Amino acid sequence: MIRPARPDDVPAILRLIRDLAAYEREPDAVQTTEKDLEQALFGENPAVFAHIAEDAGEPVGFALWFVNFSTWTGRHGVYLEDLFVRPEMRGRGYGRALLTELARTCVRRGYRRLEWSVLDWNEPSIAFYRSLGAVPMDEWTVYRLHGEALEELGAAEAG
Repeated sequence: MIRPARPDDVPAILRLIRDLAAYEREPDAVQTTEKDLEQALFGENPAVFAHIAEDAGEPVGFALWFVNFSTWTGRHGVYLEDLFVRPEMRGRGYGRALLTELARTCVRRGYRRLEWSVLDWNEPSIAFYRSLGAVPMDEWTVYRLHGEALEELGAAEAG
């Protein structure tokens, strides 16, 4: 069963985020708190959304996403920040069901794209995404400004 996340899902979402970080070999990288997630997902003006995959009433996976915009298509799209299904629950269709729900959201709303990033070494996920018809954007490289570099640039005077 796939459903939109509810406020009482926040502790489970945070557990799944930590499980994802461990899977991605970054177990100590998660700084997010339950309060952060609660505000982002269910605050006054949420800009981040989540869906939960359930098995027998228990969250076994999630998709966390936000709306983006393409100047080339002139339309919004969905950027999938995180997709994770607990390892022991993989192969049962939960990942596909979560992506199907996001694709339905795109189609219903007239969005033109559903995009995400995947680590180069994550061959099982890459094979899964390709099986759905997703294509890699090999000519693009993701850049990130964070930490001290972000602080320095943010403090610089314009011009």
